[in-house]
Amino acid sequence: MRSVDDLDVTGRRVLVRLDLNVPMDGSSISDDGKIRACLPTLRTLIDRGAAVIACSHLGRPAGVPDARYTLAPVADRLAQLLDGPVGFTGEVVGPSARSAIAALRPGGVVLLENLRFEPGETSKDDDVRGDFAAQLASLADAYVGDGFGCVHRKHASVYDVPARLPHAAGYLIQAETAALGRLTSSIRRPYVVVMGGAKVADKLPVVESMFGMADRILVGGAIAVPFLAAQGRAVGASLLEGDQEAARSYLEKAAASGVDLVLPTDVIVATQRSAEAEYAVVSVAEIQPRQMVLDIGPQTARLFAGKLADAGTVFWNGPMGVSEIPSFAAGTRALAAALADSEAFTVIGGGDTAAAIRRLGFADDQFGHVSTGGGASLEYLEGKKLPGLVALEAEYVPATASA
Repeated sequence: MRSVDDLDVTGRRVLVRLDLNVPMDGSSISDDGKIRACLPTLRTLIDRGAAVIACSHLGRPAGVPDARYTLAPVADRLAQLLDGPVGFTGEVVGPSARSAIAALRPGGVVLLENLRFEPGETSKDDDVRGDFAAQLASLADAYVGDGFGCVHRKHASVYDVPARLPHAAGYLIQAETAALGRLTSSIRRPYVVVMGGAKVADKLPVVESMFGMADRILVGGAIAVPFLAAQGRAVGASLLEGDQEAARSYLEKAAASGVDLVLPTDVIVATQRSAEAEYAVVSVAEIQPRQMVLDIGPQTARLFAGKLADAGTVFWNGPMGVSEIPSFAAGTRALAAALADSEAFTVIGGGDTAAAIRRLGFADDQFGHVSTGGGASLEYLEGKKLPGLVALEAEYVPATASA
């Protein structure tokens, strides 16, 4: 991919696709890690005299404006972090957006409203998506892709716009692909993969793809539930998405391939997923019908820490429990502490995991790399072609040259 350093931006309008999809508590940002991650690219564009048009999505609005998903709070926080004004358009490609961009001077920044307020952003119809991409591209002279968290989406601002403008990758995408590349080549062993969190259907294929790569796979969080069920354990009222057959086959493949696939031996359970719920530590053989698995237990936390002690490389995606509730955060905290003290090259796989470690008081620089893209990092490690990276790797061909 061409670097932003190689792109002519001075005095030009540059559309920068970021991932500012930050967790919100009402109208307040609860974790600004993704905003901080894009600052190096934005600052270099500002310093080089570009007129910066930032754009992003937030949440999953249904292709129409929705006040719950406005990027206005993000514009305010971005201005604070950049220590300078950031304009906000209140729409994506309409008259007020074009007026704000027309008034933008070199070194200035404006943030467009949530891209997903426009149905063309996420449309599966190539023509509809292409029409919206053409409108976005008409706002700028060049494009920089720096939203790693959305490069696995074939969306207009991620995939279609780069084909219409001179383009390059920002520093964040370069850092992400470099870090994840270390997990697929020149691996320092033992290589330990830690899988947790929810979205079980998305993560089970990653477990399978790791059999030829990882030495150990530690499984906690909601993804552990189908594995426990596959072993014949009762999992009570825990969410079970019908994936135990796949989990059973993975247990067999792990045994056949010599991969050490490690499951919880004890868990923290409760009958409610709330801070007020009474909870207990039980063996995985003692889960009762009304109980939900909400964290790994202390014995499992020690077991997992021991499996990480001699690791050379670690990839961790997904908290060990419902870590936003203090009663169910101990497992995630224990793993984060083990990795913070480790000499291994550690990659935290973005999304909920990154937010969780910050919420628990850990700093990004205590780990080798903290990714901004949970889903993107998983698909990258599966070996999938990510549309946003494919688009950035492609050479820009002006329309007149291709006619």
